[in-house]
Amino acid sequence: MNVIIRRAVREDCHRILELVKELAVYEKAPDEVTVTLDHFEESGFGKNPVWWAFVAERDGRVEGFALYYIRFSTWKGQRMYLEDFLVTEALRGQGIGKKLFDRLVEESKEKNFNGIVWQVLEWNEPAINFYKKYNASFDAEWVNCAVSV
Repeated sequence: MNVIIRRAVREDCHRILELVKELAVYEKAPDEVTVTLDHFEESGFGKNPVWWAFVAERDGRVEGFALYYIRFSTWKGQRMYLEDFLVTEALRGQGIGKKLFDRLVEESKEKNFNGIVWQVLEWNEPAINFYKKYNASFDAEWVNCAVSV
């Protein structure tokens, strides 16, 4: 299988947003994706981008992505925050996720980040098992918080 891992470009945004919606369905929250395509594009490719991504492309079609932003920890410094990570369901288990995640690790090293952090739903055993292969640590102490404004 010929899969190319590359940096996302503006023209990928429509497909990435489709995959975000696929992820939301998988995570049992299909109505939670409310970002518009314009806002999504501007946030990644406008004057002041706040996110970056890699895509996994097979036969000219984006079949997976990893989207991150920079998080600053007062204890650790700059860290990559992996916001979303998905390989379309039909292609899971074929090593594409590993290629994407390995590229994230490489990017973190290139940018001198001191780590990668993310969240995973406690019931998502396939993802948890994937992350365990990278010796990820799982922290059950912290509670997620959010405020809508």
